[in-house]
Amino acid sequence: MKILVACEESQAVTIEMRRLGHEAYSCDIEPCSGGHLEWHIMQNVLPLLNGNCSFKTMDGTEHSIETRWDMIVAHPPCTFLTLAGNKWFNPEFKDRFPYREKQREDAVEFFMYIWNADCEKIAIENPQGIMSSRFRKPDQYIEPYMFGDREKKKTGLWLRGLPKLKPTNIVEPIIIECASGAREPRWHMETMRLPPKERSRARSKTFPGIAKAMAEQWAGDIRED
Repeated sequence: MKILVACEESQAVTIEMRRLGHEAYSCDIEPCSGGHLEWHIMQNVLPLLNGNCSFKTMDGTEHSIETRWDMIVAHPPCTFLTLAGNKWFNPEFKDRFPYREKQREDAVEFFMYIWNADCEKIAIENPQGIMSSRFRKPDQYIEPYMFGDREKKKTGLWLRGLPKLKPTNIVEPIIIECASGAREPRWHMETMRLPPKERSRARSKTFPGIAKAMAEQWAGDIRED
């Protein structure tokens, strides 16, 4: 299968798809941190969504896709879509963030561009956010602890032509109790002190168990014995 993993610099899903023998490419405006320049397209993903395109991976190799993609797995930025950021839309922050409404509308439009791509199999991943009301509710919510990673991070999956993910290894998530009495997931606390850009990148990475489940349940292993 020819698979486009949109908005993925970590290459977590791409690596798992490649491990099973598929021709998968990650695409992001940032360089990849997954270590495989030969699989990473560093550009705006929009011109690639409908397939029938040419592109260059970060190792300098030219590639062509002469058909539609067989599958698109997308992780569009959630900064302006997630419910966690709703407070920044309050009137008292208007002067501090004057373009927030426009940025949200652009994010919604980007999400819908991906959904409307000419591809039979599409999965879009995003945290709880406004797309449930602006578009529709996700087909399912998943948690990392359902796939072997002891973390809690509720994430929605909007699916077309793909089955819901089945849990593979349910474990107990690690929750840290703060001095204030608040209880937070470990990953949230461990990334709290990172600079904003690094924190955003770290929090957007797909957990290994979920990436593995996506590859195995949506694409399957085509390698020869």
